[in-house]
Amino acid sequence: MSRERKTEAIFWSIAFPGFGQFLNKKYAKGFLFIFLEFLVNVQARLNAAIIPSFYGLGEVSNATVNYQWIMFYPCIYLFSMYDAYRDAGGKDVPYAAIPFAIAAYTGTIGVIYSQSFALSGHIIGVVWLPILSLLAGYLIGMIVRGFFIRSGGIHPQP
Repeated sequence: MSRERKTEAIFWSIAFPGFGQFLNKKYAKGFLFIFLEFLVNVQARLNAAIIPSFYGLGEVSNATVNYQWIMFYPCIYLFSMYDAYRDAGGKDVPYAAIPFAIAAYTGTIGVIYSQSFALSGHIIGVVWLPILSLLAGYLIGMIVRGFFIRSGGIHPQP
């Protein structure tokens, strides 16, 4: 499938886990990801934590969220994105899972350190630190993926 189709699937998965699967006509998986999104979101009190985070109140966000549940969120979120990308044609892209997996790990690390990581004495919080961490992880994953491609002689498809 086209690059546009893969990109579209990822962006719909970013908007809401499961939507990329619907776009790919994988309805059972789409419903599963939507169910997991609602379950983890409600149990973690994520939406309640997002609001203060937009006002720069990382400490309030941290106090709102249930860490036993939010720890699952980065992996579910990134796997939903990867699955939608893969079903839209990404399975033919060598080592495509690497950036998504590393982003999931670093996003989870961002959750772990969200209570103590501060910039200029300001706690970033449980919403923004995992987002920044998973973006950094995705970039690291692209570098690692490039290393695997170069060392294995595999050429990525356009």
